[in-house]
Amino acid sequence: MTKNEHRSLARRWGSAVQGALRRYFVAGILFFAPIGITLWAIFWIIGYLDRLLLPRVLGWLGVADPPTLPLVGALFTGLVILLMGVIARHMLPFGITRRWGKILDDIPVAGSIYGAVRQLFEAIFQSDANSRFNRVVLIEYPRRGLYALAFTTGEARGIVQEVTPQKMINCFVPTTPNPTSGFYLLVPETEVQDVEITVEEAFKLVMSAGLVAPEDAAAGAVAPAAPVAVHRPVPDSS
Repeated sequence: MTKNEHRSLARRWGSAVQGALRRYFVAGILFFAPIGITLWAIFWIIGYLDRLLLPRVLGWLGVADPPTLPLVGALFTGLVILLMGVIARHMLPFGITRRWGKILDDIPVAGSIYGAVRQLFEAIFQSDANSRFNRVVLIEYPRRGLYALAFTTGEARGIVQEVTPQKMINCFVPTTPNPTSGFYLLVPETEVQDVEITVEEAFKLVMSAGLVAPEDAAAGAVAPAAPVAVHRPVPDSS
């Protein structure tokens, strides 16, 4: 083999090795990063709960150097939260809890924070299924011909439904990469098309900007829904 052929062969081998190393490195990151971040988050939460209440309670009881036992502090914090829930639900009159919330609402800065956090946790944990994200739909947004994933939170009620002739659906359109922010839209029911994916899959799709797509639904032999024809009155040219 000539010197040029040796150089060409060495170049091809070097390129192949570099490509293989890059692929294996990326595969290792994709395998390890989700596991590592998940474990880190779990241990951080457990450690935070371990230090949240139990050391302070033991300090109030006169224990100068309390022993650190993993999970004991987290279990203690969980039990305290559970006990507070029992007291708030069954032992305190409803008027006291409402008055306490109203006092916090009247404080300029604390009221805004308290109200936002309360509404967020009520939306996540309340048992009324009609008030949570219960469907993943596709709507034309922000204009005709462009589509966006949205979550429905139920049917519109009250004045917003009374002033519209069509039946309206409450839709939340999340933003990328932070799906906790987005836009609240009232969409006619005839213009809402269901998508056969779960809310969790839709969140992953939005957060990854389409990179993490749900598995193909063709395995379930589900035919895609036909587009909904929307008829609008033609304005009178006269």
